[in-house]
Amino acid sequence: MAASPRVSRDRTPWLVAGVALAGLLATLLVMVARNSKNAPAQPELAAIEQPAGEAPPDISNMSPRERFNRLYNRVMSAAQSGDEATVTRFTPMALMAYAQLDSIDADARYHAALLKVHTGEVDASRALGDTILARNPNHLFGYVVRGTVARFRKDQKELARAYTEFLKRYDQEMKLARPEYGEHRTSMDDFRRAALEAATRVSK
Repeated sequence: MAASPRVSRDRTPWLVAGVALAGLLATLLVMVARNSKNAPAQPELAAIEQPAGEAPPDISNMSPRERFNRLYNRVMSAAQSGDEATVTRFTPMALMAYAQLDSIDADARYHAALLKVHTGEVDASRALGDTILARNPNHLFGYVVRGTVARFRKDQKELARAYTEFLKRYDQEMKLARPEYGEHRTSMDDFRRAALEAATRVSK
């Protein structure tokens, strides 16, 4: 999202199927384990560079959506680099910015759901995933959120269900060319890969 408030340079690996999905999730697993003693969260990376020692950008004159996107990027970039202090500082700010949005689409709900998983608000995160599906039936983000929450809860049955529903709808949904799918293509590909690997294990 470095170029515009709607663009996300999504490079996040989705760590569900082991070493094939490493990266940011591993960092967040450690952070959440330290803070809550619970299972780890599973947000994705939206990379935005912030040079060490440089003051964060002034967001006071941004639109609500620009502010939310910039704060979300800040949190995810800090998580990638292992900057727990910045993640802790900016996650509440990002969620406050989300609450101030005058309109909310599936992409915003998806970002908020990932942030809420990180803070341990798994019920709220699941509710956002359900809302995505209620507003946009078959939207793949809804199943990614459900899978993320299931992973946090170590609910293998729910995770398998999320995988199955995701795969069932993947081809048709991708034909719709929703902009948010393009912005998060790496995450979609990683989640699909994990789902296919899980399906292969079951079939053996």
